[in-house]
Amino acid sequence: MKATEPFPIAIVGVGKIARDQHVPSITRNPDFRLAATVSRHGTVEGIDAFEAMDAFLDARPDVPAVALCVPPQVRFGLALQALEAGRHVLLEKPPGATLAEVDALERLAAARGLTLFATWHSRFAPAVAPAKSWLKGKTVRRAEIVWREDVRRWHPGQQWIWEPGGIGVFDPGINALSIMTEILPEPVHLVSATLDFPSNRATPIAARLEFRDANTATILADFDWRQTGPQRWDVSVITDNGTLRLSEGGAVMELDGRVTLKANAAEYDGIYARFAELLKAAESDVDVSPLVHVADAFMLGRRTSVAPFHDIEDGQPEAVRIEHTARKASA
Repeated sequence: MKATEPFPIAIVGVGKIARDQHVPSITRNPDFRLAATVSRHGTVEGIDAFEAMDAFLDARPDVPAVALCVPPQVRFGLALQALEAGRHVLLEKPPGATLAEVDALERLAAARGLTLFATWHSRFAPAVAPAKSWLKGKTVRRAEIVWREDVRRWHPGQQWIWEPGGIGVFDPGINALSIMTEILPEPVHLVSATLDFPSNRATPIAARLEFRDANTATILADFDWRQTGPQRWDVSVITDNGTLRLSEGGAVMELDGRVTLKANAAEYDGIYARFAELLKAAESDVDVSPLVHVADAFMLGRRTSVAPFHDIEDGQPEAVRIEHTARKASA
């Protein structure tokens, strides 16, 4: 492949996130060409489609990179196949169901001279880099993260999120943690957590976390999947020299109450721009710090049992089903 030609890439797992984000971003990026898909159920019109990874690997040795958009519980085996076949790998977040899985993939990629990219899409929100720059050299006094959204709106019928390895409310919450670990000038560690588990589910629907840094600053995080009405994705940081606030998931930045940046998010465009850089430089980017905090929350967290959660596929009353359908259509 000539240096000026786009990288052929395959998407593995053609679900909601692939259709909404990966396909459009690949299409917009001149460094890539969507060459194939691997999925048991989904396809992309006009693109070579396979139902199994081994069939794709055998048939398309000309495709050097894959983007894994499958649930984390099955991601390791597919990533292992791809790396062993000499393909570069992009991992959706979280990069794995366990930290050991990601470590094994990173070691294999390094041994094979391949690029492995563990992505955190929220780090590419427009206000994240400016926020990191503004916080550099400042002392954090206190920070608060509020990440509250409606799981029925954003994950309709997705049962894997409620199974072990699906991480529950940390699926969106890890986006907040990826911003926190990117912008704060000092690393933090978890000191306490309370996790609310629906009585009929294996993963939490809400979490309250407390972190500290080396200067004993307190960072509080409130994650909740039961939010109705306006959705909230906010990060506030009080420092020795002013207050920073990010809202709308990092699309808006305020300093001391004054809006200094407001932009449309194009997070996945940033992901693929970074992946192209890594491929050209023959480098990897595997930061697991957000996943470390999730693992620590499950280790340190006090578990509380709350009301059962019923999705639209759990035999909900017709009125609730109709309301959900209307909300999904307007999203």
